[in-house]
Amino acid sequence: MVSFKELGLSNTKEMFRKALEGHYAVPGYNFNNMEQLQAIITACVETKSPVILQVSEGARKYANQTLLRYMAQGAVAFAKELGYAIPITLHLDHGANFAICKSCVDFGFSSVMYDGSALPYEENIKISKQVVEYAHANDVSVECELGVLKGKEDDISHDVAHYTRPEEVQDFVSKTRCDSLAISIGTSHGAYKFKLKTGQSATLRLDILEEVKKRLPNFPIVLHGSSSVPQDLVAIVNKYGGKMEDTAGVPEDQLRKAAALNVTKINIDTDGRIAMTAAVRKTLAEHPEWFDPRQYLGPARQSLIDLYKRKNKEVLGSAGHA
Repeated sequence: MVSFKELGLSNTKEMFRKALEGHYAVPGYNFNNMEQLQAIITACVETKSPVILQVSEGARKYANQTLLRYMAQGAVAFAKELGYAIPITLHLDHGANFAICKSCVDFGFSSVMYDGSALPYEENIKISKQVVEYAHANDVSVECELGVLKGKEDDISHDVAHYTRPEEVQDFVSKTRCDSLAISIGTSHGAYKFKLKTGQSATLRLDILEEVKKRLPNFPIVLHGSSSVPQDLVAIVNKYGGKMEDTAGVPEDQLRKAAALNVTKINIDTDGRIAMTAAVRKTLAEHPEWFDPRQYLGPARQSLIDLYKRKNKEVLGSAGHA
């Protein structure tokens, strides 16, 4: 067993306390490879933002859990080398069962999410409590979820959304003792979040969030599926041979409002995927003679840096809070 403290990582307790006081959200950025990790750390150091490095079950399968752990340890050293030791959390995204959450705690993760949102309410409480008890014994933070998000990303797939019921949140948090709660207010996984007609824009159920805040004052709330799917980047993907049709994301102004209503963590993955894919497609189309991965992954990394710096400054409000 490896403690996250030996790796130089932080749990989310202090991060979220400061975020609640400052009315901003800490970014939860997913990574699977070196370029993504370099971009996340560079962007967050340059904007002086705390960051939560998210590892999905798909990422664990793709990159290997042990390797990801040491990459996170390297990220801590990399941030210091860049000139600012920002707080960094290594977080399991959407853990499907107790065994996966336990494995990540044992492997040095400083935060885990148990996602029992699709289970009956009492079963969700039962397993969430089990995860919390084990994680808290090792000072690891735990995020749980109430409500179901629609959409597909990695191994997460739901056809129908179920909004969080505000009347359940106090009971759930008191029984599980989780450190943060992911809720469903209209965000969605993936690049095809909403079926909108021309001129329409998606609307989050901020009224549900307001009610949750009343019932759980000063408690950290999390939004999953919060990519905005920038249409300029989608256009680049399509211009250079891609096929992304009818994409739609969460308006950034609504995310900023949510960050002022006790949302202390906002998850963004799809936007990063699109930014990298757009840069790779453009670079290879303009330079068909290139075959060195550094030649097309370098621009992709820079595109991701630019995206995340803007998110920290203009959307999440986390810039300057490291």
